[in-house]
Amino acid sequence: GPVAETFRVIQGAVTEEYVRSTQGVFQFELSGDGGGTWYIDLKTKDGSAGFGKPPVTADVVMSMSSADFVKMFT
Repeated sequence: GPVAETFRVIQGAVTEEYVRSTQGVFQFELSGDGGGTWYIDLKTKDGSAGFGKPPVTADVVMSMSSADFVKMFT
């Protein structure tokens, strides 16, 4: 779905430079189609993004609809 595709694109865009300059972990609590807990880890090793809880405690937790999440990132 659109949420999974958005995270796939984010994962492909994560670079060591983004991780080095950001040093943050973002958790998204999404409602609606494709919802659930998702994360972007720009703190650990090479960074990562995907479904489920982040590998370390999130610095920021955002709650929104999956539709708003997709709009925010596209």
